[in-house]
Amino acid sequence: MTFNPSAPVTGSDPGQEWASRYLESVGRLSAQLKSIPVGSPVRLAKKTSNLFRGRSQTQTPGLDVSAFSGVFEVDPITKTAQVGGMTTYEDLVAATLPYGLMPMCVPQLRTITLGGAVTGLGIESASFRNGTPHESVIEMDILTGDGEVLTVSSNADDPYRDLFYSFPNSYGSLGYALKLTIELEPTKPFVHLQHVRFDSAHALTVAMEEIVKNGQFNDSRVDFLDGTVFSASEQYLTIGTMVGQLPRDRSVSDYTGMAIYYRSIQSLTEDYLTIHDYLWRWDTDWFWCSRAFGAQRPTIRSLWPKSKLRSDVYWKIIAANRKFKFAERLDAVQGKPPRESVVQDIEIPIDRLPEFLDFFHQEIGIEPIWLCPLKQRDPSARWPLYEFDPEKLYVNVGFWSTVPLTNGEKPEDGAKNRRIESVVTAMDGRKSLYSTAFYEQDEFWNIYGGDEYTEMKSKYDPQGRLLGLYEKVVGEA
Repeated sequence: MTFNPSAPVTGSDPGQEWASRYLESVGRLSAQLKSIPVGSPVRLAKKTSNLFRGRSQTQTPGLDVSAFSGVFEVDPITKTAQVGGMTTYEDLVAATLPYGLMPMCVPQLRTITLGGAVTGLGIESASFRNGTPHESVIEMDILTGDGEVLTVSSNADDPYRDLFYSFPNSYGSLGYALKLTIELEPTKPFVHLQHVRFDSAHALTVAMEEIVKNGQFNDSRVDFLDGTVFSASEQYLTIGTMVGQLPRDRSVSDYTGMAIYYRSIQSLTEDYLTIHDYLWRWDTDWFWCSRAFGAQRPTIRSLWPKSKLRSDVYWKIIAANRKFKFAERLDAVQGKPPRESVVQDIEIPIDRLPEFLDFFHQEIGIEPIWLCPLKQRDPSARWPLYEFDPEKLYVNVGFWSTVPLTNGEKPEDGAKNRRIESVVTAMDGRKSLYSTAFYEQDEFWNIYGGDEYTEMKSKYDPQGRLLGLYEKVVGEA
């Protein structure tokens, strides 16, 4: 085992030192949770969040989970890492890349935490071959609602195996991941990108299926695959292949300053990035959402500190607007109609993708749109709270903006979001729950494993100390 010096603890015997300190931290956290009176809300004291749904305010102090942020060990022999559940992917990648390794799936934004991606799901351009983050977890330590910490795994003789499989998509309603052992995969220093344009969703869909089936494009291995839709007649697949060195006549691009990555998709057919910059290619501009803050205007961008061109900074601006309603007030003064926030990621079977995009262009009208194919890594596994057909290829469709309302519609009614939910359900799809949701309870539990969730909740949080999943993601509690 090798010890990452940036981990929370150091010492002459670092392996033993971090393990000892970790157990002490577990004891303190367990005692802190048990000290909270039954009936009082339990939450985490976290500095960052990537959730886009409202939450009620509480005066109850959050659980101090700062000790569970850090990469405890990286083992380049077994290609595994032991990681605190509150560790951001930015720190995780920084710890693993020096060994030529990375997580099997690295979500798009730097401040997403490993524990958050597992309990709330995550996706990226390796998901067509590696699935989602929870599928590469070997073992977890989970703090349950009664204050106990259980080590859970997929092993057939593990008495808590049911919690291991029910934890993904539980959003902290069954417990919190404190430590995870995860698989890693080898990397190469650079990523060769090819941006291929398609004039129709049907043509793009056919090509995506073929690439995933063969794992190749133009006789090269495909390591990464995602898509960007600029309009119904302009859409691209971006094919990424890890390479050991650059061609002599090529250099790497830099999209962390004035240049904007998503615009390069339209202007370049070929590109090269370092593996580090590829993993964070979307973070600098929060995909394309930085335009809402003026950060893509050359004059403003030239004055914007380079270190502040990142998603967590934009998130703070969003949080301030939620509190003070700057944008809404300005629209009202200018006589503009109210706007509904439509910030969603959905997954549908790939054969329904053209149909969904046709609906979306006609009724919603947000552009660009992100596409990311995914398939369950192990067809024999069953994840009951976010269950897919393990034999099917799905496509994540991401769209994040606001749309103007007419005919007296109000943003709080969620008319556009409700329409999207109904279409996705009709297409046998799923919606990620990090943002607003409007499902009635019966429909919600029919989609998200209701019977099994109820059983897990009564087993691992018998006093109901942790807020229930429906109350958390639909009730905004």
